[in-house]
Amino acid sequence: MIYRRFGRTGLEMPVLSCGLMRSMHSWQDQPLATIPDRSQDELVRVIETAFDCGITHFETARGYGSSERQLGEILTRYERDSFILQTKVRPDDDSARFTVNVEDSLARLNTQRVNLLTLHGINDYHSLWQACRPGGCLCAARKLQQQGRVDWVGFSGHGETRVIVEAINHGEDGGFDFVNIHWYAIWQQNTPALEAAAAHDMGVFIISPTDKGGMLQTPSEKISALSRPLSPLQFNDLFCLQRPEVHTLSVGAAHPDDFRAHLDILADISDKELVDNVYLKWQQAMQESCRVDRPDAHWQKLPCWDKIPGYMNISFTLWLYNLARGWGLVEYARQRYRKLGVDMPWVRGNNCTCAKDYDLSKVARSIGMSGEKLAVILAQAHDLLH
Repeated sequence: MIYRRFGRTGLEMPVLSCGLMRSMHSWQDQPLATIPDRSQDELVRVIETAFDCGITHFETARGYGSSERQLGEILTRYERDSFILQTKVRPDDDSARFTVNVEDSLARLNTQRVNLLTLHGINDYHSLWQACRPGGCLCAARKLQQQGRVDWVGFSGHGETRVIVEAINHGEDGGFDFVNIHWYAIWQQNTPALEAAAAHDMGVFIISPTDKGGMLQTPSEKISALSRPLSPLQFNDLFCLQRPEVHTLSVGAAHPDDFRAHLDILADISDKELVDNVYLKWQQAMQESCRVDRPDAHWQKLPCWDKIPGYMNISFTLWLYNLARGWGLVEYARQRYRKLGVDMPWVRGNNCTCAKDYDLSKVARSIGMSGEKLAVILAQAHDLLH
């Protein structure tokens, strides 16, 4: 295993972390005695395999149903200082209630402290206020730190880059020490957040690089061919880990064998030429199909969804349309497109079912296009993705 200094925490973080959402028995919290032996035994094998591979960072969340209780029972078998334990707790309007939830998570985990406490989901300006207001949840987390219950405090962000960057730059109550963030070969819009985190010497953890990074566990034939001699999963791992700001990637292991393909990339972690050559093939395919080098190339040129008629998230839609056409990620694009219009903080705005009902000329000018042409493209995208 390869280890990196996790920003100002100083922790020796393995470049591959064990994320435990997929290995829980149930999305509902339940007493440990009701967990079937087969489920708990499988998690034991996952944890044992992680340790055997040198993976010493285990990441779970209060919102992951039975995960904390299951993990807490297993980790009592290991020396406490032999691993890095992270859990995530949602911020709350009431910081006292947040503190109660953290303490309950510690009890579920069967531990007196966690190394990394994450404010789970600073995805919009309301959750940013919950965390960063005077006397808010960040302040409460720092009090827990002073009591020895928490070593370091960070946050996870699934929403818009502007919100994540604002949280990274927040300085009151000591700011944040690390961040869990989305950034992949298929979606690089959070690059400003990576850069801001590095400027503050924050630890950077990449969330779900395989599934959210394009459902690379079941890749399209096209992207598989473009990635050779690597698999798409392995290429994306290397692409992320060669960013100087990135310290670790989550391996969402449900079974012990889920680590294998990720571990195989360690020998190539410094081979920039290999990664550049594969990415060039990805870019050429995107250029041939969509006339852009990156599927999100238009993102910064377009207005934000809340400034567009009908509150349509055109940037998001065009990104998915390009992924489907350029790299064959049709199923991934359809799954993500379905999240528009259902009030999810990490996928904001509406889909483009009504694009032809609005005057999009002003929006279209920002990307050198007529309003009529943009409406036609959005209608085609909707037909493919809906």
